[in-house]
Amino acid sequence: MSNICYPTSAYIHIPFCNSKCFYCAFTSTCNIKHETGYLISLLKDIDVNYQKNILNTLYFGGGTPSVLPIEHVNKILNKFILNKDAEITFEINPESSNYNYLKELKNIGINRISIGIQTFNDNILKDIGRKHTSIQALDAVENAKIAGFQNISTDLIYGLPNQTMDIFENDLMILKNLNVQHISLYGLKIEENTVFGKKNPTNLPDDDMQADMYEKACKVLENFYHYEISNFAINENFVSNHNINYWKNKEYYGFGCSAHGYENGIRYANTFDINKYIENPLLRDFGHTETEQEKLQEEIFLGLRLSEGICTNDINNKYNIDFEKKYFQILQKYTKSGHIEITPKGYRLSNKGFLISNIILADFI
Repeated sequence: MSNICYPTSAYIHIPFCNSKCFYCAFTSTCNIKHETGYLISLLKDIDVNYQKNILNTLYFGGGTPSVLPIEHVNKILNKFILNKDAEITFEINPESSNYNYLKELKNIGINRISIGIQTFNDNILKDIGRKHTSIQALDAVENAKIAGFQNISTDLIYGLPNQTMDIFENDLMILKNLNVQHISLYGLKIEENTVFGKKNPTNLPDDDMQADMYEKACKVLENFYHYEISNFAINENFVSNHNINYWKNKEYYGFGCSAHGYENGIRYANTFDINKYIENPLLRDFGHTETEQEKLQEEIFLGLRLSEGICTNDINNKYNIDFEKKYFQILQKYTKSGHIEITPKGYRLSNKGFLISNIILADFI
C-alpha cells in the first residue's frame, strides 16, 4: 500500500494583465492573444500532475485572473475534486470587478475574493502604474458584497512613492470601515526586472517610516486577528487557509507558468517563460529535494511568520533535535531584547520582532 500523501492545496498562475504595475516582479504579460493557448497547456499540466485527490484550498493568482472569461475559469475549476468546505480564492483587480462577473464567479463556486486595492489615493495609484481609481476600488468591494461574497480579502501596500503617514492611515480607516473580512499589508520592495527596479521612484518613505507605517497599521487594526506578519482577519474563521498551508510548511501543487509547488519533499518551479510553457507545460525551471536541515529551516522560517509561532515539541519530534539547545544563543539574544516571546508551546515573534523579522529569521538559517 502506498504511503504517499498528496497535497491538499493547489495554486494556479494566470499570467495575463491589462497593464504591468511598476512594482510587479511576478511573471505576467499584457499579450492576451496567448490566453487560449495558455488555457490548453494549463489544463494539460493539471491533467498530468494533479493526482485526483481531494483539495481543501484552491487559489487563482497572477497576473490578473479576472482577465479570464468565466467559461475558462469554470473549465479550470472543474478539473479538481474539492472538499465541500474548500476555500477557493480568486484574485481580482478593481477595474475588472463588475457585478456581473463577480456574480458569475460566485455561481460557479468561487467563495473567496482577493481585491488588489494597494491604496485609495488616486495620485499614488497613477504613480505605481495601477489602472483603477479609488472609486472603482470602493465599487469592487460593494459589488463583491452584493454578488454574495462573505469572504472578501483586500491588499494594501505601504512605503509607496509620495505616501505620507496621513495618506496611509486614511487608506487603513477606509478599509476598516468597509467591513471586509481580511486585509493583507505589504511593504513596498523594489525588485529587479520591474519598472521601479530599472528606475528608482523618488520620494519613497525610508525604512524608519515603513516601520512606523507597519506599527500604525497594527494599532488601527488592533481589533482584527493579526495571525501572520502581513495578514489580518476579522476572526479566526477568515484567515487565508491557503496561505496557512504554506506557513505550516505543508505541501501544495503549483500549476501554470512560473508556479511554485512542493511535493514529496521536492520544491519546484514551472518554467518562467510563457511561450515555453505554452509549447510544453511540463517544463520545470528547477526542482530540489530538500535535506532534513533545509526542511527544519523552512519550518522555523515559515512558522515564525505566524502570530502563534512555532511548537518546540512538534519540531523536536519531527526532526529529532533539541530545538532550545540547538538554537540557544539565538533564542537567548532575541528573548532578552524582546523580539522573541516564549509561549506555552514554544516561541513567537513579538510585534517588535515582526519589524525586523528578516534579520531574526536569517540568524536561524
